[in-house]
Amino acid sequence: MSEERLGRVRDRVRPFPDFPVPGVLFRDISPLLKDPAAFRTLIDLLEDHLRASFPKIDFIAGECLDSRGFLIGPPLAQRLGIGFVLIRKKGKLPGPTESVSYALEYGKAELEIQSDAVEPGQKVVIVDDLLATGGTMCAACELMKRLKAEVLECLVIIELKLLKGSEKLKSIPFYSLLQYD
Repeated sequence: MSEERLGRVRDRVRPFPDFPVPGVLFRDISPLLKDPAAFRTLIDLLEDHLRASFPKIDFIAGECLDSRGFLIGPPLAQRLGIGFVLIRKKGKLPGPTESVSYALEYGKAELEIQSDAVEPGQKVVIVDDLLATGGTMCAACELMKRLKAEVLECLVIIELKLLKGSEKLKSIPFYSLLQYD
């Protein structure tokens, strides 16, 4: 991976101190999404990583709760010539679904996937914009497990290392493009 290309992406991540609460340094990817060249570079880097790591992927799955995984997943899936699967907040998907509850910093939430989104044994990469405490990503992995899919990797743009979210993923491979303490 070229440091120049990675720097082009890193330069478009904007820090916001004390958001959403005092003491939190929020990493905003809005400037990255706004810059077509930087966004293309982001997708290039993620595509290069996945092509080098996995000979066969059936689907990219993206979390569409309060995150921006759904903004990254479809263009990445399109580049790879595969489909994109939605993981949403409970009650947002039609038809039969599987759901899982998980803990948040301030309470509880539920994620859901359509029961026929993937077939048993299909290979899936779960994408999101950020990994913090790991609760949402673990819930997404649990949904894939319930559908008997194989999670090849959890992939994010930004990892907040201090929060140790990747440790919750245990044996599931994890990749982050940018890491911050």
